[in-house]
Amino acid sequence: MDLKSVSARDLGHASFRYFDFVMAAFVAIILLSNVIGAGKVAQIWVPGLGYWPFGAGILFFPISYVIGDVLTEVYGYSRARRVIWAGTIAVIFMAFMSFVVVALPPAPDWKNQGAYETIFGQVPRIVLASVCAFWAGEFVNAYVIARMKIWTGGKQLWTRTIGSTVAGQAVDSLIFYPLAFWGAEGWTNALVIQVLVTQWALKVGWEVLLTPLTYLVVGFLKRREGVDVFDEGTDFTPFRAEV
Repeated sequence: MDLKSVSARDLGHASFRYFDFVMAAFVAIILLSNVIGAGKVAQIWVPGLGYWPFGAGILFFPISYVIGDVLTEVYGYSRARRVIWAGTIAVIFMAFMSFVVVALPPAPDWKNQGAYETIFGQVPRIVLASVCAFWAGEFVNAYVIARMKIWTGGKQLWTRTIGSTVAGQAVDSLIFYPLAFWGAEGWTNALVIQVLVTQWALKVGWEVLLTPLTYLVVGFLKRREGVDVFDEGTDFTPFRAEV
């Protein structure tokens, strides 16, 4: 099936078959990564260096960057922008909900309040850092991939997915780890920097490993949607809601 190359501004409010599913997957990954993975430091064995710490969320959070790449590559920057804002609002609501639920007085027979506070009590600070990092990193990621698509004429997808991740994840990590864990109990400054660098390298590495999957998903969606979107003349400000 031949794809129709179109400018994003010419699409207007065109509807797509799979856009809603991609948006739902993106928001779900963001929420679950923040709730389950962001606060735990695990370790791996690195030859010559010994055990090396890394944030457990790295195992799944990079999927959001793959989906972000897919969104911009297939649907264009303006639709990716709507999804980024949807994810941002969802994470803010998650933080508000966790604050309310933890603050509610527990029933006398329920003995898990302490454990609940340990798991969810740190969420507001982590989510504040996550919102800032996620918002900035995702917009950098979307901007880079949209611009590079024009520069490369839509060819060499791997250069866009990896290049955008190098930039976006650098911004994400530089904001998230200092803001979330600098001075926090159990975190030395050296550990924050060590985890920051490790996370960035692992995220970029994940993007490289997942490149074949990105090609498959992008190819499938482009064929099903029937268009190849280029962000020519797009307003790249993040502060717009409309397509």
